Amino acid sequence: MVQVPGGTFQMGSDRFYLEEAPVRRVRVDTFWIDHHPVTNRQFAAFVAATGYRTVAEVPPDPRDYPGMAADMAHAGSSVFAPPARLTDPRDHRQWWHFVFGADWRHPTGPDSAIDGLEDHPVVHVAHQDAAAYAAWAGKALPTEAEWEFAARGGLDGADYAWGDELAPDGTILANYWHGTFPLVNETPDEWHRTSPVGTYPANGYGLYDLIGNVWEWTDDWYTIPAAPARTCCVPANPRGGTRADSGGRKVLKGGSHLCADNYCRRYRPAARHAQTTDTGTTHIGFRCVWRPASPTIAISQKGKRK
Repeated sequence: MVQVPGGTFQMGSDRFYLEEAPVRRVRVDTFWIDHHPVTNRQFAAFVAATGYRTVAEVPPDPRDYPGMAADMAHAGSSVFAPPARLTDPRDHRQWWHFVFGADWRHPTGPDSAIDGLEDHPVVHVAHQDAAAYAAWAGKALPTEAEWEFAARGGLDGADYAWGDELAPDGTILANYWHGTFPLVNETPDEWHRTSPVGTYPANGYGLYDLIGNVWEWTDDWYTIPAAPARTCCVPANPRGGTRADSGGRKVLKGGSHLCADNYCRRYRPAARHAQTTDTGTTHIGFRCVWRPASPTIAISQKGKRK
């Protein structure tokens, strides 16, 4: 893990999507965060130690999904597949498909495997799966503010984690979609899905893959930010709203390998997306944080602080 020193920063953006605004100053305390998203290798160690089964590996209970068709009561998850042609660019059902047997071990379906993908981010993890891993590891999932502060790498107010240009001097600094989404992927390497963690350069804090590759779960409920009631005050360690406010959705951060200039310019620290907590896909992963306990004041026998 990497220690991220606490501080105050400009959270959000007024230059891209409405759900990122308004820019507001917030403060976070010092915390530690994983160098990179949790990998298949790390998640496999957790499963081997605990016998844990992810949401995608358990058939859904029809009682939890009123009106669900009986033939959908099978374990699986959502998989991206580019369509042969596009009839409605607003209809994501043309490229997202619920595939029976797709899960973290079988990322594109029951006939696929993670052999050779041990150092890629684990995917097909729902929020509760990520939280279970974090608890096993003695860690936690980050808040949205912690995640964004870490992703900025000390560049307060910059559009991207490395500055204000997406590809400075033509250099590709993250795994995102190149070309016309969802039909043509011109990514200039072999990573048309996930890439091994650490493939692209670290940010100013020495952290990898906070931008692109996979969206990452946070522990905040998704609500629309509000301007501070008093501009004089900087909120400390802000948290999202409530489950009721969010419609049962948590905040994802960072964008993924499916973010493209023509469709989803969310390969930025301020970008955010709402995701139902029981849903994992081929482009959602996570990383963990650890927060130091509040320091205690030791009292000597003479009653003096030491």
